[in-house]
Amino acid sequence: MRILCVVPARGGSKGVPRKNLRPVAGKPLLAWTVEQALAAQPAMDVVVSTEDAEIAAVALAHGADVPVLRPAELALDETPTEPVVRHALAVARESGPDPDAVVLLQATSPVRLPGSLTRALEQFLTTGVDSLVGVVPQSPFTWTDGTEPSAAYDVTARPRRQDFAPEDLRYRETGSLYVTRPWVYDDLDNRIGGRVGLFVMDEVEGVDIDTEHDLDVADAILRRLLADAPAGRPT
Repeated sequence: MRILCVVPARGGSKGVPRKNLRPVAGKPLLAWTVEQALAAQPAMDVVVSTEDAEIAAVALAHGADVPVLRPAELALDETPTEPVVRHALAVARESGPDPDAVVLLQATSPVRLPGSLTRALEQFLTTGVDSLVGVVPQSPFTWTDGTEPSAAYDVTARPRRQDFAPEDLRYRETGSLYVTRPWVYDDLDNRIGGRVGLFVMDEVEGVDIDTEHDLDVADAILRRLLADAPAGRPT
């Protein structure tokens, strides 16, 4: 079985300049995702997709592969993620058999608990879904704004949080991980398609870095996990 893991890491981030290289809990942001991917079972072909030579060097130093630099037209501010993954998939197909699954990991979501990626792969392979989406649970105390704001729960019978059953919860897509059959990218140009499954992650894994504050939050969480881990390594 061949599993291709793609980690997009563009050099031209605007909100947090050079975001993928910023130090977080003692190592470049990108390194966290690369090392987590390399620790997962079954083993994956871990590829970093970047147009940036410095990012490529960091990826290689931490054990990932960078078979080619991403074309400049796939590294623009407005470039969607799917064409980037399809490019990495095409390069992988030139060097070996067609992957059985494509794992997309966002380097901007560096907090993943030990074993999360292994559990996600196991769930994908045993359930037979076509795409698996990483999510974190949240309460249904949410609203839709508009002319008449609408609550997602009965405001006349407000439930207690401790009384929620799993089916009462909502789930937020983290952007952290997706596991997808290659045909979904080929036919639908999407990371999500066919029969979809949810991979429920711990709330702490929902960090997504868009701002300097997010970097500080990720740094604090990862340092705490490092301190708590038996071997000092949350992988």
